[in-house]
Amino acid sequence: MKRRAFITLLGGAAAAWPLAARAQQPERMRRIGVLVGFAVDDPVAQRRVLAFAQALAQLGWADGRNVRIDIRWSAGDPERIRRYAAELVALTPDVILATSGLIHSGDSQMARSSSSSRHESRNCRQRHPSGPPST
Repeated sequence: MKRRAFITLLGGAAAAWPLAARAQQPERMRRIGVLVGFAVDDPVAQRRVLAFAQALAQLGWADGRNVRIDIRWSAGDPERIRRYAAELVALTPDVILATSGLIHSGDSQMARSSSSSRHESRNCRQRHPSGPPST
């Protein structure tokens, strides 16, 4: 009788093991590419990137835990912008955020439109379709 109970127990454990292993697998690490049009030592740009990371954290996304943030600082150099944009795309992130400080002085209409768009985008929060990650 002990042999039959042992075989039953062993068979049940073998059947349940794949289910338990699947349940313990971590959620896929999300990836965000950030292309900043300013120099790495620009204090305003640093504050904006920090605010972005803090807003993500408030929504449950922590860099290194469930999201990886790859930041490239172009310092306004068009060649760096192209190179870093291609580099970020090659990393296949889930989303790319691009900022720029390059507005030509002759493009006053575009500057006003861009300023309005930035204001609107600050007021718009976009969440992941499945909501914030579970902690």
